[in-house]
Amino acid sequence: MQTDVVETKSEAAPDAERLRRIRDVIEEIRPNLRRDGGDCELISVEGNKINVKLTGACVFCKLASATLEGIQAKMVETLGEFVRVIPVPMGSRSGH
Repeated sequence: MQTDVVETKSEAAPDAERLRRIRDVIEEIRPNLRRDGGDCELISVEGNKINVKLTGACVFCKLASATLEGIQAKMVETLGEFVRVIPVPMGSRSGH
């Protein structure tokens, strides 16, 4: 699923390679979420904030916070920098 990611200018916009690596992490974890009836969508990248939307079974799952922590840990490992993965409320298309 290809999404249109909003790159905001509140901090330095991510370069193409960094954005590709962020998308790769999301795509890597999506099959596991889908097996359990959920999914994760990259909404926007604002500096060190990566806004994602959990959908399907992930929305009401008691382990959603653990899932977000796991995604964040994988992002930090992959990017080699501290980032924060922030859940965006349902129905929202941007991190604002």
